[in-house]
Amino acid sequence: MPAVTADTLTLPRVAVPDPEHAAERPVRSVTTAPTGVEGEGFPVRRAFAGVSASALDPFIHMDQMGEVEYAPGEPKGTPWHPHRGFETVTYMIDGIFEHQDSNGGGGVITNGDTQWMTAGGGILHIERPPEHLVASGGLFHGIQLWVNLPRANKFAPPRYQDIRGKQATLLSSDDGGTLLRVIAGEVDGHTGPGSTFTPITLVHATLSPGARLRLPWNPGYNALAYILAGNGGVGDERRPIHKGQLAVFGPGDVLTLNADTAQPSAEPNLEVLLLGGRPIREPVVHYGPFVMNTKAEIIQAMEDYRAGRLGVIPAERLPHAHGDLPADG
Repeated sequence: MPAVTADTLTLPRVAVPDPEHAAERPVRSVTTAPTGVEGEGFPVRRAFAGVSASALDPFIHMDQMGEVEYAPGEPKGTPWHPHRGFETVTYMIDGIFEHQDSNGGGGVITNGDTQWMTAGGGILHIERPPEHLVASGGLFHGIQLWVNLPRANKFAPPRYQDIRGKQATLLSSDDGGTLLRVIAGEVDGHTGPGSTFTPITLVHATLSPGARLRLPWNPGYNALAYILAGNGGVGDERRPIHKGQLAVFGPGDVLTLNADTAQPSAEPNLEVLLLGGRPIREPVVHYGPFVMNTKAEIIQAMEDYRAGRLGVIPAERLPHAHGDLPADG
């Protein structure tokens, strides 16, 4: 981890924000993600647990899937299940995952790839390791993020984006100590390949031991930093943070992160998922796989799912029964 690497000395550099004209974003909170089980039994960390919805807006939910080394026969996925009203973003750091949906989208994502599925008005999908990985076992580690859709786009037609790891925009911090992989949105005028209904920025940053990153950040967006591996500090005050913790930043123009000089032997760098977006500021009612604006819309989504109006499982592959609603996924 991670799969996508580069020599930072050869990459475009992100300009250091002028401290006289750029306000530092303070750290509002640091929370620790509790562990849980998703789908057919794969372990997750609930990254957003304990954080207010207003601080997360436009994000709804995020799981760190793994990091786990499966024995042969152990890899697991999710059964067929519905979604409506938001987008799912699956970023695969290590391992392989297959996706298939009722809109004809699908593919295989592996080291550094991202699949971006807009559920919109409704879709059924399945995510699982391929059969050869189930047979052999292996390392599995990824992120699934849910991005809310504004009321005007809740019923947009479903779509699927397959973003290869090599398509991410690679940048370097000014001193070369940090590698930035821009998956979606914009950093210092450089844009990532992901196309989003809700304006967001999604970046995977690798800070070398002892590195300090001061990153310009859209002042109209919120700002979150989730630690995938390693130890460090967040904010100008260098508030301690480690693997499995989420930092929520307050308003401002600049994010600051620091990597400890000494890192765990198995995690040589500070790995951080940086995300932010323009708050939607609309009512949110979240029930299982549906994210809508009202309770009535949730009830309608459940009725539409049970009536088969959110899609039909493709006849050529029926690995799971079309059953009860899962909690998430």
